[in-house]
Amino acid sequence: MRSLYRRQLTMMVSIMLVSFTLLAGAFMLLSYRYIIGETRESVERNAGYISSFTATYYRRYLTLDVQDEFYSSYVASIAMISNAHIIVADPEGTILYATDGRHVDSYENNRLPEMVVSQIKNTGAFNGMTSLGGIYQERRYVSALPVSNQIGPLIRVQGLVLVAADASNLSEMWSSTATIFFFSAVVVFLISVIASTLTSAYQARPLNEMAEAARKFGQGEFDTRVVGYEDRYDEISTLAEAFNSMANSLEQVERQRADFIANVSHELKTPMTTIAGFAEGILDGTIPEEREKEYLQIVVSETRRLSRLVRRMLDLSRLNALSQNAVTAQATFDLTEVMSRVLISLETKITDRQLDVDVKMPEDKLMVWGDPDSITQVCYNLLDNAAKFAAPGTAITVQITKKDGKAHTAIRNLGATIPPDELPLLFERFHKADYSRSMDREGVGLGLYIVKTILGNLKENITVTSEDGVTQFQFTLTLA
Repeated sequence: MRSLYRRQLTMMVSIMLVSFTLLAGAFMLLSYRYIIGETRESVERNAGYISSFTATYYRRYLTLDVQDEFYSSYVASIAMISNAHIIVADPEGTILYATDGRHVDSYENNRLPEMVVSQIKNTGAFNGMTSLGGIYQERRYVSALPVSNQIGPLIRVQGLVLVAADASNLSEMWSSTATIFFFSAVVVFLISVIASTLTSAYQARPLNEMAEAARKFGQGEFDTRVVGYEDRYDEISTLAEAFNSMANSLEQVERQRADFIANVSHELKTPMTTIAGFAEGILDGTIPEEREKEYLQIVVSETRRLSRLVRRMLDLSRLNALSQNAVTAQATFDLTEVMSRVLISLETKITDRQLDVDVKMPEDKLMVWGDPDSITQVCYNLLDNAAKFAAPGTAITVQITKKDGKAHTAIRNLGATIPPDELPLLFERFHKADYSRSMDREGVGLGLYIVKTILGNLKENITVTSEDGVTQFQFTLTLA
């Protein structure tokens, strides 16, 4: 498997190699053309000077004396200044005079190549790299022009002038320039490779750590975290933060799962033990026949309790699924109507416990935002809880008020005071306060947790207080 580090490094190195190759090719071509162009312009210009001077000399003296000090000094001066070799020849290509500015070369009986002579006469110029048929030992850049004068109606070629630049100087200049560019490119390339290596490693290291942390999660080590990237302030730090947030959620889910299994095991064990014990007692005759009905009623009660526990767990699973996806779909509804329907449905239970109900609600409709079915379950659970633990002969108070854009619903009952350290635990799953265990044989400890979950999904709050025997639950809903 190719790692991200290798892929990124390979990609960056490849891009740099291609870039430097293209840049080097373009630089070498342009620099070579520039140097050749400068040399060509120089030799052509000097060839023009000498051709013009020679033509003037012909017109003045009607002949060319290459031994004339005035003429030879002029030609030698141009050769020395331009660092070139100059050849003067007759119209047929026979060399008359040749100099590099310092020395006069003897090319007696030497002739220029016929191809060069004919091109000069036919096109009026010659430019190119040549050794002039062996006159030079190496190829040189040569620019040649004819020496022409107009005699009557005709233009007559009276001689040829050639200026040759040493190509080795051009090659050395181009080679020096290319060498400087090459070493500069190598240094920049090495720096780029080192920087790319460090950058790739810097980016790949946290990803490897996260992969290792994920493997540890798979092995059950849920306390693993990715640390040390909080100060980077880039996408890696954001990813590390999201990864740790996911890890916290997984750890919490695992802890809740373990607690849930422990609580469910505890809640299931008691009724199942009771049912099994009484059933065995009836079967083996331990329980007298006259008390079988009494114990069968306990078995039925415990069976119904198990059924309620399963039903509540299904409700809880549905609510947890909603909370993981999105807030419950909301609509407007009349809160007073919902509360009235719940009170009517609990009328029998309230009457059996000899309780009164004190209702303080607005006479008009009170429209709020929420899920009507879920809020109906919230009201039912809270009122059922109040009726269950209210002292016989007392009153349950239901009060709905409006404040700061919210509908505040308070449900109070008079009974045993809940200890302060128990209040924060009332909304935990399967939690039942110790004072209520002997009284609440029907509860499974999920009602208030479901209430808290529903209101949490709706982004609403619920609070509980218990002082001097008065216990009050209050929750909020947003006014429509």
